[in-house]
Amino acid sequence: MYSKEESQRIKREFWVAFAEKYPRKWVLYDTKIKDFSFKFYVDNKKAQVLIDIEQRSDEKRNAYFEKLEALKNILDEEFIKDLVFEKNHTLESGKTISRIWVEKTGVGFSNRNNWDAIFDFFNEKMHALEMFYLEYDEFIKDVDA
Repeated sequence: MYSKEESQRIKREFWVAFAEKYPRKWVLYDTKIKDFSFKFYVDNKKAQVLIDIEQRSDEKRNAYFEKLEALKNILDEEFIKDLVFEKNHTLESGKTISRIWVEKTGVGFSNRNNWDAIFDFFNEKMHALEMFYLEYDEFIKDVDA
C-alpha cells in the first residue's frame, strides 16, 4: 500500500507519461456547452472515459442526456461500443449528474505494467467520443430547456 504522497506522485507520473505517449489536445472541457465535459478517470481498479453532464437545472441536464440517448445506436454502431448511460448518477459530493462512460476493469495506475493498456484504452475511446461529438455537436447543442 502506498502513502498518500507516494500515490499522488505515481498518479502525476502516470499523467505525464500519458501526455508523452499521446501528445495532443483533447476536447475535454472545450465543448462549448457549459457543464458538459469529457473526462479521463483512473484508479487502482479501473480506467474510464466519461461524458459528464453537470448542469444545475435538472431540466437542462436531462435534455442534453436525452439528446445523447437519441444518438445511442449511432454511437454504438459507428464510434464506440459498450457505453453505459446513467441519467441520474450521484457523485461522492451528493450532486446528481448524468454520466455516459466506458470502462476497462482490472487495471490501475499504481501498476506500471498496466499503463500502456490504459493509455491505449484512453486514446482509442476518447478519440472515438471526440469524433462522434465533432460530427453531432450542433444537434447536441440545440437544447431548448
